[in-house]
Amino acid sequence: TAIVLIFAEVMPKTFAFSYPEATARWVSLPVQWSVTLLSPIVTAVRWIVRATLQIFGVKLDRVTDEDATMEEIRGAIELGKHEGSVEKSDRDRVAGVLDLEELDVSDVMIHRKNMKTIDVELPPREIVMQVLQTQHSRLPLYEGDQENIVGILHAKDLLQAIADAQGDLDAIDLKAIIRPPWFVPDTTTLKEQLEEFLKRRSHVACVVDEYGALQGLVTLEDILEEIVGDIVDEHDIAIQGVRPQPDGSVNVDGAVPIRDLNRAMDWDLPDEEAVTIAGLVIHEAQAIPDPGQRFAFHGYRFQILRKHRNQILAIRITPEVASDKE
Repeated sequence: TAIVLIFAEVMPKTFAFSYPEATARWVSLPVQWSVTLLSPIVTAVRWIVRATLQIFGVKLDRVTDEDATMEEIRGAIELGKHEGSVEKSDRDRVAGVLDLEELDVSDVMIHRKNMKTIDVELPPREIVMQVLQTQHSRLPLYEGDQENIVGILHAKDLLQAIADAQGDLDAIDLKAIIRPPWFVPDTTTLKEQLEEFLKRRSHVACVVDEYGALQGLVTLEDILEEIVGDIVDEHDIAIQGVRPQPDGSVNVDGAVPIRDLNRAMDWDLPDEEAVTIAGLVIHEAQAIPDPGQRFAFHGYRFQILRKHRNQILAIRITPEVASDKE
């Protein structure tokens, strides 16, 4: 066992890691022969396994094989992280790509409560002023009800209209330059939405539920941030929603997404039943807690700091390891 472990397992792998190109040249032909020779046997074994499982009512499809492959990749990434050979940032990016098929647009969208919208019936001059006061380049326009989105105004189209009107803001015909809104179901996966963004060459879509009611807004940047992390440019307003404390606890705004907090603190809070930290607390407590109430679940302790009506504004989270040290 010791001879096999050292000379047939560890040493060949160490040499291959150190000289990958040379090793690849040496073993490529034998590996090709092995694959050609053994592929019929592997195919036969797989067929026998599938046929046997079908007898007992177990059906395997291509999706099962793809899921198994994805899990193997995840396992390799986690192993590399624990061994120190994979940086956390690299792991997050690769995991973000793998998660695109498991997350829906409802998990990353901007909720309708936080959407910046403009009334299309306002005078053109006032609309221009509101566009200048925001950091976004694409803004939804509503008519009557704020959930009745009738178009998307692009800042570049607005600048062109101002130039065509020779600077006369009151002469701008906004209805002629707004683009039609694009509505997508809230159950659309991020992978599907990313492909649609690229196909339609669009960067923003309105999210609706099964009844057609507006739920929020999703952008191409929201999906890319799931892969590369927060993208901050010179016009973004930094909102500090996660504030680590000297005692090991973290003060978190209730609207902070669970995935963002997990990435920032390297935690593992579950995000299957809720999107935000406030939603997770409400789900676990089965009620809307009041300030001062404390809860413990998933290896963390939660204390409600602030609340406005039915909305949890701030929560203090302490890992139980840090709590025990106190």
